[in-house]
This record gives sequence, C-alpha cells and structure tokens, in this order.
Amino acid sequence: MWWVLALILAAGVIAAVVWVRGRVDDPVQPHGTPRDAGCCGQHAVCERDSLLAAVSSRVEYYDDEELDRYRGRAADAYDDAEAEEFRSVLYTMRDDDVPGWCRSLQLRGIELPDQLRDEVVLIVGEDRAARTHK
Repeated sequence: MWWVLALILAAGVIAAVVWVRGRVDDPVQPHGTPRDAGCCGQHAVCERDSLLAAVSSRVEYYDDEELDRYRGRAADAYDDAEAEEFRSVLYTMRDDDVPGWCRSLQLRGIELPDQLRDEVVLIVGEDRAARTHK
C-alpha cells in the first residue's frame, strides 16, 4: 500500500516540475510565442521581411562611412545635430534602400538615433505597402 502512495507522490512531483518548467519565461522568447512569429519590435526595420538579413552579413556602405564614429552609442544618446547627420543620409537614398541601410547600420554596431526611428518606420512601411499593391 505504501508503494502506491509513493508512486502517486512521485507522479505529483514530476507533474509539478514539468508545470514549473513550462511556466518559466525565456528572456529571449516570451512563453507561448514561436520564434518565427514575426518582428520582435526592437528594430527600426523588421528583419523578417528583409532579404538582406537572411542572405548576407556583409556590410554594405551607403556613402555613410562618417557614421562609423557613432559605433556603440546608444540610440537615445544622440543630440539633434548628430541625428541630422543620419537624417541627411536617409533622405539622399531611395526608399527601397532604407531597409538595407538599417541592416548595414546594425551590422556595423551603429544604433539609429531615436529622433529618426519614426521616420524610418514610416518610409519603410510606405515602401512595402507600395510594393505590395503593385
């Protein structure tokens, strides 16, 4: 009779361990979210739709070598004059080059200034919508 009680207790412990392990949140992936569900929202441009992200990790410059001096700087650490340097590069390129430019900045360790994020997301969104509706 005691072995039945021990068996039930062991099953309860195993069930509790399995339940607790399933409840622990992965800091990289929230519980219940598949890894390929889409953009994580941390990037100015979603890498899921970017062919450059999947194909190449080679850095491509967009006549913006001067931006390399901002490598390692946080996105919220730029003043308006520095953000204007990024803006001048952004508005001299074609809209369909913007996702590649953002990928290039990522590969180079350069964060896009917070002052430009909304503009970049708007440009990329409009370009994707225009390509989708052709």
